[in-house]
Amino acid sequence: MADPSSYRPRPGEIPDSPGVYRFRDEHRRVIYVGKAKSLRQRLANYFQDLAGLHPRTRSMVTTAASVEWTVVSTEVEALQLEYSWIKEYDPRFNVKYRDDKSYPYLAVTMNEEFPRVQVMRGHKRKGVRYFGPYAHAWAIRDTVDLMLRVFPVRTCSAGVFKNAVRTGRPCLLGYIGKCSAPCVERISPEDHRELAEEFCDFMAGRTGTYLRRLERRMAEAAEEMEYERAARLRDDIGALKKAMEKNAVVLADATDADLIAVAEDELEAAVQIFHVRGGRVRGQRGWVTDKVEEITTGALVEHALQQLYGEETGDAVPREVLVPALPDPVEPVQEWLTGRRGANVSLRVPQRGDKKALMETVQRNAQQALVLHKTKRASDLTTRSRALEEISDALGLDSAPLRIECYDISHLQGDDVVASMVVFEDGLARKSEYRRFQIKGFAGQDDVRSMHEVITRRFRRYLAEKERTGEWTDGEEPGAEPGAQADPGAASAGLAEPPASTLTEDDGRPKRFAYPPQLVVVDGGAPQVAAAQRALDELGIDDIAVCGLAKRLEEVWLPGDDDPVVLPRTSEGLYLLQRIRDEAHRFAITYQRAKRAKRFRSSPLDDVPGLGETRKQALIKHFGSLKRLRSATIEQICDVPGIGRKTAETIVAALAQAVPGGPAVNTATGEIMDDTEEPGQQTGSPGEPVSTGAPDERRGQER
Repeated sequence: MADPSSYRPRPGEIPDSPGVYRFRDEHRRVIYVGKAKSLRQRLANYFQDLAGLHPRTRSMVTTAASVEWTVVSTEVEALQLEYSWIKEYDPRFNVKYRDDKSYPYLAVTMNEEFPRVQVMRGHKRKGVRYFGPYAHAWAIRDTVDLMLRVFPVRTCSAGVFKNAVRTGRPCLLGYIGKCSAPCVERISPEDHRELAEEFCDFMAGRTGTYLRRLERRMAEAAEEMEYERAARLRDDIGALKKAMEKNAVVLADATDADLIAVAEDELEAAVQIFHVRGGRVRGQRGWVTDKVEEITTGALVEHALQQLYGEETGDAVPREVLVPALPDPVEPVQEWLTGRRGANVSLRVPQRGDKKALMETVQRNAQQALVLHKTKRASDLTTRSRALEEISDALGLDSAPLRIECYDISHLQGDDVVASMVVFEDGLARKSEYRRFQIKGFAGQDDVRSMHEVITRRFRRYLAEKERTGEWTDGEEPGAEPGAQADPGAASAGLAEPPASTLTEDDGRPKRFAYPPQLVVVDGGAPQVAAAQRALDELGIDDIAVCGLAKRLEEVWLPGDDDPVVLPRTSEGLYLLQRIRDEAHRFAITYQRAKRAKRFRSSPLDDVPGLGETRKQALIKHFGSLKRLRSATIEQICDVPGIGRKTAETIVAALAQAVPGGPAVNTATGEIMDDTEEPGQQTGSPGEPVSTGAPDERRGQER
């Protein structure tokens, strides 16, 4: 625990101007980012008597080992820089809103020749129009199903679309009138794009004009006694009105606004957002955060605005944002929002009328979200703290293990042996720190020896990072010993970790394996624990605790002890260790399956230099199978478009060196495949073996 006075800046060093500051810990990792109108006044608040600080702030300043700052011209620049640094460094003591799910959006891919309507999650893509978010994907599909009657826009995937183009036959939606079938040229690209634009306009809230147009066309058809067309238009109007009824009118003046409400207690805060477009609620989302410092409601709102609009521009930022409390000061935030939108944005607290009533509804949703969050054990800060304290007491540690690393070994009958490393900080998974290893020191099945190798490689890298200032060699696998080369096949398939970027020592982000844990957990019993401890002893590391969690009876094993530590079944500490162990097992077995699937899909053609995927597919399409290609002559191979004689000779030589495998077997059903195909030519992924029983008891099976 550091004394803040040891790194307190000298009087007069801190400028009295706007800026952004960063606190770093002893490993130079950024643990907190903040902004201030006056850096001198703001930083002075951190270096007062510790007894007068908020408990979370006191924990931050005693964890930190240094502070630095950057001066900017305006408060708007400080806001932008603070957001960028929080996103880049992910500081552990900053307010970070945790979203418990990936909200689905209704998306229209206007960046394609034939725009497609679909459900999308995750990061937003350039050139795609988004509507939502929705609480459930089925709500989107129900809405789209109603709207396709009037706006028959393409909804099929790229594969289905290409197949329809090739066969000249549309899919079922094309036959029943819910797709205009651009795949078979029933509609031109220009008309289909116009149809997609009308779909987007309707979803954006511009519904009145389009409904009036349909009603006028229906009346004209009736006057001309075209009753069938009039009936279709009547049904189209009904479908659109039904789709509109799914989003009730909440603001009569057709307002475009976002309403943000905050519910909080001393430890946590929940944020709820309603997206209102055209007076109707078009989407809803919510976040929860730990209050890691003493913070006002206005400051929570400011962080929520950064999270909500930090990546948005244009119409994605509404004209009006209604909040329960204004940030202090409000002018820089309002100016920042205006810059994101490119037009004036009103940021205010509703005082009366429909908007205040709707804000009360959003507030009730926030209160319910906070109550629901409190019931979830894994995310409850108090429960996590108790779990870490229980682990500390049971293992005899000096302090609670704020960073825990867990390792697991996975293989299938001794083949494709891999290992995983997962990281939990403050009781929560930190997936950006996960690593995976290929066992290279030996072949075969030996979990104890594999564990020793993985721990040795990981902490050898840790020691190397403490001593040297250089970076990794490009292409070197994380966890490999210095100078060892990563598996090129794994790298090409995206299985190996990417090479580290050229980071400096002082940028705040730890290099690979440079940040040590307080506790190492291994998946296994006494033998695996002994192997891990022996690896640390050989490296001279004596300040990291080791334990193992055996699956059979959920016993905790310590190095050198003949008897395990048995935690109560109701213990939060045991529950946390189980979650960490299960996450390590999941991460390891996912990697092992990916490597095995890649090996099954491999082909002798992969070893032919200069032969890309397109020409490999052309060869297989021309000859029908790898077996027939193997029996072809050089002249026959030269008949394939794009294959010259030199390439054909190389292909023949590569196939001659490759040993043909036995008949392909579907591992899910046991069926022997057609002998005209070979295992390397299967187009689907092989079936996965079913795991039954505890992995420690399944020798010879996948673990």
